[in-house]
Amino acid sequence: MWSPGTRMWRAALCCMLLHTVVHTAGGLNMCMSGSATSCEECLLIHPSCAWCAQEDFGRGRTLTSRCDFSQNLQKRGCDSRFIEDPHSSISVLTNMPLSSKGSGSTQYDVIQISPQNISLSLRPGDQTWFGVQVRQVEDYPVDLYYLMDLSLSMKDDLDTIRNLGTKLALEMGKLTSNFRLGFGSFVDKNMSPFSYTAPKYQENPCSGYKLFPNCVPTFGFRHILSLTDKVDRFNEEVQKQMVSRNRDAPEGGFDAILQAAVCKEEIGWRKEAYHLLVFATDDVPHLALDGRLGGLVQPHDGRCHLNDQNEYSASTKMDYPSLALLGEKLAENNIFLIFAVTKRLYVIYKNFTALIPGTTVEILDQDSKNVIQLIITAYNVSFNVSVEARGCPPRGTDQRFTIKPVGFKDRLEVLVDYQCDCGCSRTAQTNSSICSSIGTYNCGTCHCEPGYLGARCECQEGEASSMYLSACREAEGKQICSGRGECSCNQCLCYESEFGKIYGSFCECDDFSCARHKGILCSGHGECHCGECKCHAGYIGDNCNCSTETSSCISDDGKMCSGRGNCVCGRCQCTEPGAFGDTCEKCPTCPDACGTKRECIECRLFNSGRLADNQTCQRLCKDEIITVETLRTEDPSAVLCLYKTDHDCVMKFTYSEHASGQSILTALKEPECGGGPDALMVLLAVVGSILLVGVVLLAVWKLVITIHDRREFSRFQNARSRARYEMASNPLYKQPVTTHLVETDFSMYEKSYNGGVH
Repeated sequence: MWSPGTRMWRAALCCMLLHTVVHTAGGLNMCMSGSATSCEECLLIHPSCAWCAQEDFGRGRTLTSRCDFSQNLQKRGCDSRFIEDPHSSISVLTNMPLSSKGSGSTQYDVIQISPQNISLSLRPGDQTWFGVQVRQVEDYPVDLYYLMDLSLSMKDDLDTIRNLGTKLALEMGKLTSNFRLGFGSFVDKNMSPFSYTAPKYQENPCSGYKLFPNCVPTFGFRHILSLTDKVDRFNEEVQKQMVSRNRDAPEGGFDAILQAAVCKEEIGWRKEAYHLLVFATDDVPHLALDGRLGGLVQPHDGRCHLNDQNEYSASTKMDYPSLALLGEKLAENNIFLIFAVTKRLYVIYKNFTALIPGTTVEILDQDSKNVIQLIITAYNVSFNVSVEARGCPPRGTDQRFTIKPVGFKDRLEVLVDYQCDCGCSRTAQTNSSICSSIGTYNCGTCHCEPGYLGARCECQEGEASSMYLSACREAEGKQICSGRGECSCNQCLCYESEFGKIYGSFCECDDFSCARHKGILCSGHGECHCGECKCHAGYIGDNCNCSTETSSCISDDGKMCSGRGNCVCGRCQCTEPGAFGDTCEKCPTCPDACGTKRECIECRLFNSGRLADNQTCQRLCKDEIITVETLRTEDPSAVLCLYKTDHDCVMKFTYSEHASGQSILTALKEPECGGGPDALMVLLAVVGSILLVGVVLLAVWKLVITIHDRREFSRFQNARSRARYEMASNPLYKQPVTTHLVETDFSMYEKSYNGGVH
């Protein structure tokens, strides 16, 4: 329960927030947009609207609206004494103290609600809060009826509540000594498609179900134990119960709730007691019209239908009850319903509580262990009330209503008075001199007699000839006062607009019909003057959206757009192919991309290079760097970069841009460096190479000489053969040698000579 101070603070906060929303929503002023011509019309537009009844308010060439927010009227020159801005109020008429004990001879005089009578003075649309204290007095009689789902899924819960009566009576005994307890159960309609209807299932719906082969026949609702103060009876009856089985997931619980509410005599509800109905289930209920699936077209009649066996006899004859019917019967019989459901059903039943007055929902443990605490919690209740008038009833209508908490016999009577008239209307002057004696002066305005017009009824309708109205046209063929004002006595009186100010000799100008950027007039960087944006310093363009400031284009390295673009309207337009980013700082394909990122690799990984200073490195190098043992280059979007270090090693890394816009550098943990050369091996390699080259050259020379000699010898042989042939066949040739044969006794010898030699 809120304290009065808390309620006043919350109400003030709500009003303040509502006032802020009204002022800022869409940039409009709903008080002025309503075109109210009287104080009463103004008050009906919105509870934040006020009316200025000051006589000289808004004199000039503008039809100044007298209907506006109160602070706006004061800023525009209206004295607070003349502002009509009524607010809702509350007066307590009867407030007897709450009773502290409910048993005994004063049982029927117990006061459970405070206050008992109040008077509200409501302004239409102005929501008002007030608190209502409700007390469950000590020893007040309590009737609690426990209605349990006995479908097969609740078999574990049935075991848990077998001793519920004893525990519940013990806990409720701390609140009242006058406590009675009853019990009932439900499953669903015993008909298709809600239950199994084959003959083998009639006596045992669990037949063939291996996990739980035995259960009792399906039933709609069964009243088992009437309300009694004998707790042992409750435990005894619960011990006898067995679960049943239905076909579909939803249960017939709403049938059971209605019967438990309307069968007052059978259940045993006491008129003077506080009535609690606990509804425990682990599934959703069937609703009205679900019965048509089984051919039940007759709506529920809202009556009791318990037969001699205390079972719901109309289960297979009428449809399930509607939420409206349930709410009506629960309120009619002062029954407070508690939905005790499992966690997964909480949201569903929470929605039911908004549609069924006097209900609440609590989360039931899987085995119903916390059911006692749920009942104790629901027993202690409190209420807060908000009231709002949506309009004004006819004058003289007596308006009153009653607040009666469900489950309580006491009520709060509320008398309502509506603030639909302005106080200034009580001093209205007929034929006032202010209105040229031909009109009624009321709340600052003149209501002229027929045939007269003008702010002071100073003009007559017949005087408005075409020549007379031409002074209110900007040019021939144009609308009178540009269609945004009235021609009153040869001059334009411009209308007020919720969008802004209309002005000019012919109402041709305003301060809201200028170019916008993203819906903002003059981009918020200029003023609108007669259809043209006058930009503030530092901005240019038709809608002042182009900034001349270049600081936002400076990249971290101090260059304008990283040297890859131009600064236009305070934003970089990248001209280098492949460059992007706020300052064109990202460019994996640019020629200098590897050089730029190399400096960050050096300073971040090895604390070396031009950016080795910590502050400079942290400021300029914000990219993510991933170090790896082996660098992969399969990514086609990644650029491979490498450079030679001071130690003649090679450092490799890749540069890529993530879809999120973040630059990613993947680098080797250490540069790649080769080992030193072996001098002996180098010497041997050199000598071996020289020898090999020499041998090859000698072989080539020998081959060339051999080929040449053979070719020459062949030529010699051919020439010699030709010379022999020529000497043998020449007849002029005589051989210079003569051979003589001498025969002797011993031998024959040959003597040769040549020219005298013997």
